[in-house]
Amino acid sequence: MSGRPPPRRVAVWDIGKTNAKLALVDMQSLSEIAVRTRPNTVRTNGPYPHYDIDGLWEFLIEGLSALQAEHAIDAISITTHGASLALLDSAGGLACPVLDYEHTGPDDLAEEYDAIRPGFARTGSPRLPMGLNAGAQLHWLLQTQAGLRDRLAQVVTYPQYWSGRLTGRFGCEYTSLGCHTDLWMPREAGFSPLVAALGLEGKMAPLNHASDCAGHILPQIAARTGLAPDTPVLSGIHDSNASLLPHLRSLPQPFAVVSTGTWVISMAVGGRQITLDPARDLLINVNADGGPTPSARFMGGREYDLLKSQIAPHEPADVASVLARGAHLRPSVELSSGPFPGQQGGWSAPMSPGEKSVALAFYLGLMTAECLSLIGAEGPILVEGPFARNNLLLDMLAVATGRQIACSLSATGTSIGAALLATDVAPKGAVQPHAMTLDRAALADYAAAWRAAVGAAPTEGPFARRANG
Repeated sequence: MSGRPPPRRVAVWDIGKTNAKLALVDMQSLSEIAVRTRPNTVRTNGPYPHYDIDGLWEFLIEGLSALQAEHAIDAISITTHGASLALLDSAGGLACPVLDYEHTGPDDLAEEYDAIRPGFARTGSPRLPMGLNAGAQLHWLLQTQAGLRDRLAQVVTYPQYWSGRLTGRFGCEYTSLGCHTDLWMPREAGFSPLVAALGLEGKMAPLNHASDCAGHILPQIAARTGLAPDTPVLSGIHDSNASLLPHLRSLPQPFAVVSTGTWVISMAVGGRQITLDPARDLLINVNADGGPTPSARFMGGREYDLLKSQIAPHEPADVASVLARGAHLRPSVELSSGPFPGQQGGWSAPMSPGEKSVALAFYLGLMTAECLSLIGAEGPILVEGPFARNNLLLDMLAVATGRQIACSLSATGTSIGAALLATDVAPKGAVQPHAMTLDRAALADYAAAWRAAVGAAPTEGPFARRANG
């Protein structure tokens, strides 16, 4: 990026598990001035479920062309979900389709994989089902896809696949390697013994920092999109860490960030030292500065989607009824992840659709509070993404944690964070304090009853004192 003026507008290619977005970020206001979206489709043709890479690529190129014509683009940044790798052949093409991490195939070889994976103490990666450990994906692919080992030239983390396809320069990057892959040791900042156990020494692509410039766009992309041939492309970043980056630059520690979408990722920066329990879906992420970051997660957005057909807009009477009756939702709706894995949840009592809407919001707030407690989070809590617009959830989170809640002013926190890779700006005024809308005492009683019902240990703060009498 040296020798160029600071970018005015950065296009961010943001691939979440459910949707892919191309956002144009104005760097002066740190706001999105244009957003285009499409589903992140999983294709079921071929050898196994995989992402529609060709469809995503066409959407990206067409979107870049349209945004360039409307606004002009000065730089491109990338952010994607974790738990995904691209395996490339010697020509830089895909040696096999990019596996959907929710495919259960890797579970078939779980016993073999468990025999070679390093422990949680070294990697900070909990043992997860399906392909949520990217190392398990690699093991399964190498064992089941004929000829793959011979075709494989390099392994690339997912954001760096896209920056590499735009520039011709592929890499691996710390935040994606640190996302429960089993392949990385966060405290030592080096590859784990799993790389050698899989026979992949020398095949992991070169290491990049998220803010490194991967290169300029390829000539054929410049010709097709109208972008300047010297448009730089940033290497890219794991999406939860993109949400964390603005706050990492601007806030004093300690604090916590809750990044919401399909996954709800809670990250503690500068919190209290605590022993993490991998059985409760806790892990150590690696932030954009390379620092280990205790994290917890559950599929809150997926759980909301699974239940949204049962809910309807709520009225004040629905809120009063749920609080008075203590009607609630028990964990878990999505059994494969979260602080109560494998625990079958459900509604505690018959409820109207409006009451279920209230109980679901309270449930999501309480699950987030549980996650924050388990990772030793302290200080203010910043909520990014769709949940930042849910006042009932935020009210419950404030009471359950006893701490200040603030919300991102951006509709897509990941896009702003990824755009910041193009500068060294420390953003100011990017969050707004949450104002309570409900009675704290009633929420505290409800939260205490929920925690007792689900077997969660009391947390610190006013809620914990109330729960303990």
